[in-house]
Amino acid sequence: MVVDDQELFRRGLIMLLGSDTDIEVVGEASDGITATDLAVTTAPDVILLDVRMPRRTGVEACRGIKEAVPSAKIIMLTVSDEEADLYESVKNGASGYLLKDSSIEEVAQAIRVVNEGQSLISPSMAVKLIDEFKQMSKPEREQGPALRLTDRELEVLRLVAKGLNNREVAKELFISENTVKNHVRNILEKLQLHSRMEAVMYAMREKLLDLP
Repeated sequence: MVVDDQELFRRGLIMLLGSDTDIEVVGEASDGITATDLAVTTAPDVILLDVRMPRRTGVEACRGIKEAVPSAKIIMLTVSDEEADLYESVKNGASGYLLKDSSIEEVAQAIRVVNEGQSLISPSMAVKLIDEFKQMSKPEREQGPALRLTDRELEVLRLVAKGLNNREVAKELFISENTVKNHVRNILEKLQLHSRMEAVMYAMREKLLDLP
């Protein structure tokens, strides 16, 4: 499903995605309220959602859609490169965050990646996210045993923080993709979080990662 208040952009995106044989657009909307209602009736696998929209913002719509249709994966597709919009989107259930200058191939690949249960952020936003957390100064705190990650889990998390998907992490560490999935699942369970992006944000905030 494609949600954007700019009709020309929305229709153009739908037309381009329609040429992809493994992607079917099941609906479109121009505001957050219509998007939430349409998501309930169409139950799409993936939703491309603009951040800045009338009647209900993309972040508000993201929260409402995840409450109504938890199975839907949401990718924010926006011109906004503000860190606050990224944080709020992730906090409210978004699995991806792409800027509108992304190519149609990048958007299509993001749909596939997110549909498989992974997360994706535009490289420029990932860099901003890492830089922001590196500059945050918080008092050191003792980590309880339940929150301690193994060396291998930290390796996986570092690579995920750099924007690598499961297949790329597996290749980098010379392990199977299934093993990477198990590590990611264990990381989320230990940190009591719900997505890869939340895990990376949490880990950098709590200084669990030693990023250069």
